[in-house]
Amino acid sequence: MKRLLILVVFLLSLSFGYDIYLRAGVSAEPVKKTIASGSQAASVPTATNTPPSPTSTPPPTDTPVPLVLPPSVPSSSGQYKDGTYTGSTADAYYGYIQVQAVIRGGRLTDVKFLQYPSDHSTSVFINTQAMPMLRSEALQAQSANVDIVSGASDSSVAFQKSLSSALAKAQNS
Repeated sequence: MKRLLILVVFLLSLSFGYDIYLRAGVSAEPVKKTIASGSQAASVPTATNTPPSPTSTPPPTDTPVPLVLPPSVPSSSGQYKDGTYTGSTADAYYGYIQVQAVIRGGRLTDVKFLQYPSDHSTSVFINTQAMPMLRSEALQAQSANVDIVSGASDSSVAFQKSLSSALAKAQNS
């Protein structure tokens, strides 16, 4: 009986804590994508402790600040030798990822997944969502410098490594 009472109190305290957490304005929605790509960095304004001058208007509160990244500018003359290049196999924790880069006209035109984690249903679910996003971003960026997909960070890093090695083989020297 004592264990049951302790369990009930514990569950009620968890429920109460979660309710407070949600009322505090913290979103319970999952994050779709994080920005953590190679050398790209974005500056986000930070608050200062200096009071505003009497002539300035204070900034509005609770207004989201847009995060703007500089656009990637691919080389128009083509930075790669035409051909099909296979990247190295990279560990994605629950399996391995290996991609093949297709170069036409000096540009990355396709990325094919030769190998990816597919032994577990969770891996299949994660990778069927992440792979098209990673492929699309690589084609747009014309490089392996792509954003990491939230929930698929191991696969994202392995994709970056494999594609990077394929593109290194395709570099014009």
